[in-house]
Amino acid sequence: MKVPFLDLHKQFLSIETEIRSAIDSVLAETAFIQGKYVQEFEAAFAEYQQAAFCLGVGNGTDAIEIALEAMNLGEGAEVIVPANSFIASSEAVTRTGYRVVFCDVDPVSYTIDIQDLKARITPATKAIVAVHLYGHPCDMTSICAVAAEYGLKVLEDCAQAHGAEWDGVRVGAIGTVGTFSFYPGKNLGAYGDAGAIVSNDAELMERCKMIANHGRLDKYDHQFEGRNSRMDGLQGAILNVKLRHLDGWIERRNLIAKTYIQNIHQNNDLVLPSINDLARHSFHLFVLRTSRREELQKFLNDHEVATGIHYPIALPKLRAYEYLGQQDENLFGWTVADNLLSIPIGDQMDIEDAAYVSELVNRFFANS
Repeated sequence: MKVPFLDLHKQFLSIETEIRSAIDSVLAETAFIQGKYVQEFEAAFAEYQQAAFCLGVGNGTDAIEIALEAMNLGEGAEVIVPANSFIASSEAVTRTGYRVVFCDVDPVSYTIDIQDLKARITPATKAIVAVHLYGHPCDMTSICAVAAEYGLKVLEDCAQAHGAEWDGVRVGAIGTVGTFSFYPGKNLGAYGDAGAIVSNDAELMERCKMIANHGRLDKYDHQFEGRNSRMDGLQGAILNVKLRHLDGWIERRNLIAKTYIQNIHQNNDLVLPSINDLARHSFHLFVLRTSRREELQKFLNDHEVATGIHYPIALPKLRAYEYLGQQDENLFGWTVADNLLSIPIGDQMDIEDAAYVSELVNRFFANS
């Protein structure tokens, strides 16, 4: 049996008629940049995310940068980012002119560690980037409490957490602002690059809108220098179609995850994902933790099961951040980077696929 890591073609076939109709409408109306279809998606996604406002932008990294810039944190501001994430979470901080400070991650959820977060706060700290990694929400109750205590803003990086919830509330609009990526491989993916910003803060969102559109609200009335980061009509129309299917796809991902958890035998060198009682996990990724990652990955690949590593180098250990001097700290994030392996999960998978992968994982550890 061959099990791909993600089968976007199979997903497309399941919604092909709707997608082609949406694309045809955009082409017929030549609504290529922003416009009607983007506005419809912004309204629908804001409602879905339980947020007052949504702005479609060019991609998920732009979303973080624009949101950070709109926060106006001030010169010399420090922003705390978890050590285990994609570089977009941190490069957006430095490219906006702020200083990134990395904190450790929790050994159970792999999201931001609350105690280490508090230990990193200085008078220069102005914001926290809470990354809802792999689809599991951060402990937003504790993060918001810390933010309130120290007067900090909270940016929720939801690039992997469309539809995830913390204590019954969708992530993204719990903190100050939330950012999303619609990269094609996401749970809610476009057919190209796209991103979004959501918030309940009207003033902040107006500034985001201006930054993303050359510092203007009207065509030639530029109040400051901004940038060009606008969602195009085709992506808005496609995302509108796919949004209607998102909850069903998340349910399917959770069913596949449940199959893995029930069938894979955890042992002293194999840790499965754990779900906090307050969380709705959207399972963008299903990660195993083992010191024998490379051996297991080769074994699965030899049996035509695709795998991935997210992420093999913790952010503070990247050459891009050598200047910070955090690479010699003793962080659990190093263990995460060295030992996590992502196995296939997606709405296109069958229970039989998950059972087969489970059997292979069990066989690998039994034989060794």
